[in-house]
Amino acid sequence: MRVLVTGGTGFLGRHLVWRLADAGHDVVFTGRDESKAREVTARASRPVVFTALAHGATDAAGRLHAAAAGTDAIVHCAALSSPWGRRADFQAANVRATRDVLAAAHARGIARLVHISTPSLYFEFRDRLDIREDEPLPPPVNDYAATKREAERLVRESGVPSVILRPRGIFGAWDETLLPRLLRLLRRRRFPLFNGGQALIDLTHVDNVVDAIELALAFDAPSPDAVFNISNGQPRRAIDLFGELARTFGLHWQPRHVPLPVGLALARACELAGRVARGWEPPITRYSVGTVAYSQTLDLRRARERLGYVPRVDIDDGIARTAAWMRAEGTTC
Repeated sequence: MRVLVTGGTGFLGRHLVWRLADAGHDVVFTGRDESKAREVTARASRPVVFTALAHGATDAAGRLHAAAAGTDAIVHCAALSSPWGRRADFQAANVRATRDVLAAAHARGIARLVHISTPSLYFEFRDRLDIREDEPLPPPVNDYAATKREAERLVRESGVPSVILRPRGIFGAWDETLLPRLLRLLRRRRFPLFNGGQALIDLTHVDNVVDAIELALAFDAPSPDAVFNISNGQPRRAIDLFGELARTFGLHWQPRHVPLPVGLALARACELAGRVARGWEPPITRYSVGTVAYSQTLDLRRARERLGYVPRVDIDDGIARTAAWMRAEGTTC
C-alpha cells in the first residue's frame, strides 16, 4: 500500500511514518519543517518521500494533489493543536487543510482516508464519564475545538470512504506538548491542583494511536458513523498521575490546592490580556484549567468491537518509556 501522511514531521505523524515503513508500505509524508523531515527520513527503516508544504497555505492544494499521486490511502494528521491562537490560523490549518485533503482524495480516487480528530469536541466545564461517539456535541469550547468539529463535518459529508479517530491526550517519545508542559509545571514544585486533584484524566500512548490508525486503514466498513474514541482506557486521578510523573522523572513536587473559581478567574484575566497584547500566549486558559479540574473519560466499546482496538502500551509502561527516551536524548523541559 502507498500511504500519504499529512503532518508527518509532527509528533504523531512521524511515529506513523516509521511504523508504516517498518510494515513495508510506501510512504509519502508532508510537513513544513525540512530539518525535522530529514530526521524522520533518516530514522525510517526504508526510503520514504517528503513533500514540503504548509497545510492551509495558498499553494498547499496543488502540492497536496501532486503528493497524492498513486497513493491508496491518506492519513490526515496535520493540524494546529493549541489552547490559544488566532482563529484565522486555526481555520487555515484545520478547516482549509481538510478541504485540500478531501479535494486531493476525490481527484486521485483515494480508497481510504483516516482523519485524526480530537475528544476536545466533548469538553464542557463539567465532569463527563464514558463519553460515547454518538453523544450530542456541546458548543465548542475554543477555536481549536470549533475548527476540528467543522473539519469532521467536511469529512463526513465528503463521500470519501473515511474513518475518524478521536485520540485523547497523546504522549510518548518526541512529544513536544503534553508531557513537557506538565513537567515544566512540576519542576516549579508548587503545582496547582483544582477540585482536590480528583479529576480523572484519560491519556493515550502514541504507539496505541498508531495501532488504531493501522486498524482504521484496514477497516472494511467505512461509513458516516465510523468515528472512534481512542485512549489507553486507564483514567487516573490528576493527583495520582502527576505524582507518578514526578516520581518517574525524579522531581520533588508539592501539590498546591487552588479553588477552581480562583483558577478560572485567573485564566479569564490571562485570556483578556492575551487579546490585548497580540502575539502573547496566556500561560493558562480556562480550557487548560478545565482539563485538569474536570473528569473526561471515553467509552472505547465501539473501537474495541468494530476496529478490534486493544491498547498494548499501558500508562505506567508508556511513562517509563518516555522518561527513558528523554534521558537517552538528553531532552529537558
